[in-house]
Amino acid sequence: MSASPSSMRCLCLPPRMGPSMLSYHSRADFLKLNSLTSLSSFQHRNGKLKLQSKPIAPSRKLHQPCALVIRCDHPQNADLPRYYSKKEKKPFPVPIVELRRAARERFKKSRGQPKKPVPPPKNGLIVKSLVPLAYDVFNERITLINNLKKLLKVVKVHACRYCNEIHVGPIGHPFKSCRGHRASIRKGLHEWTYATVEDVFVPVDSYHLYDRLGKRIRHDERFSIPRLPAVVELCIQAGVDLPEFPTKRRRKPIIRIGKSEFVDADESELPDPVPEPPLKPVLTEIPDTEIVAPRDEEETIQLAEETLEAWEQMRRGAKKLMRMYPVRVCGYCPEVHVGPSGHKAQNCGAHKHQQRNGQHGWQSAVLDDLIPPRYVWHVPDVNGPPLQRELRSFYGQAPAVVEICVQAGADVPDQYKPTMRLDIGIPTSLREAEMVV
Repeated sequence: MSASPSSMRCLCLPPRMGPSMLSYHSRADFLKLNSLTSLSSFQHRNGKLKLQSKPIAPSRKLHQPCALVIRCDHPQNADLPRYYSKKEKKPFPVPIVELRRAARERFKKSRGQPKKPVPPPKNGLIVKSLVPLAYDVFNERITLINNLKKLLKVVKVHACRYCNEIHVGPIGHPFKSCRGHRASIRKGLHEWTYATVEDVFVPVDSYHLYDRLGKRIRHDERFSIPRLPAVVELCIQAGVDLPEFPTKRRRKPIIRIGKSEFVDADESELPDPVPEPPLKPVLTEIPDTEIVAPRDEEETIQLAEETLEAWEQMRRGAKKLMRMYPVRVCGYCPEVHVGPSGHKAQNCGAHKHQQRNGQHGWQSAVLDDLIPPRYVWHVPDVNGPPLQRELRSFYGQAPAVVEICVQAGADVPDQYKPTMRLDIGIPTSLREAEMVV
């Protein structure tokens, strides 16, 4: 029985493969794929699955090899970001070799060309198009903190008394991963207590700069300059005005004298600045005594979805701000500085800090340095059996904020599904796990 032409043009894939893209050359190539008896090559690289085949008997009509390409933006399973030991330096986001190569290319292109005016924010002005985004990031951070305080009333989150590990679930996990005080006596077991918002949403502080282009903070000024969350400092430099943290707003570009020297332009001819109300209302944190837990399951699900949306919007907006406003991080410790160059405070206590006299090794920061996602074990079924120590390799992980929202009823975002290992069948016993090939 011969197949109809309409049935030859569609190919049904297994349901586990999800939406994909099928590329083929012609009807004859598709018939060639069905007449195969052996596969000659199987390639899987970077989320792309490519099947190539050759016929047994060559034919004059079927002379082109057929290729079946399946693309997947979110793979089924993925490993967590690599954990770097405290004894090694963090890698640069862009290798030094590529930075030097790009600098040489810019120098060659600019040779003999007139100098172009420096764009903001390098000339001292703020990027006006990013001011609404800065207010959004600031408000999303406040919304995230307020919602997490409410969700902690209904979702149990445990924190270890001796180390910085946390767990989201009815009971703490049984894994022997504690490296805190006297962990050898407890054989690596955790001693669980109640967690707070600071355990879930890790606070990263930085120095507040009155003048973003001013002189670097000296070592003797480290106690006289206030510190605040790094995300808030990034929003202030991007245009958010807070009365308690004043900052210098220039209305004319600076005048460059040298590579690191400049003078401010004369603004006496300009009219006096008139205080303007903020573009958007600024939210404030709710005190812990006024936190009210959600009343029913429907309100809990809605709160979880709103919290997850605030988490994604804050990270997405902060990443856009970091492209224009530089953020520095120490390559040896988690110290973060928002500004074109790091401070000079000698307070780095990381590995071999004596050789550096306590100075930080500044380099460009990435989003996870500014907003670190604290990964926790994913509980497949909150109402089911607890996690088993012998089946640790079958469980996945996710950021603590995402795991709290998922257990509260929110849908799992696609970008977190690979690390959570949702498609892996978990054995019911150790004997069944040993039979897995």
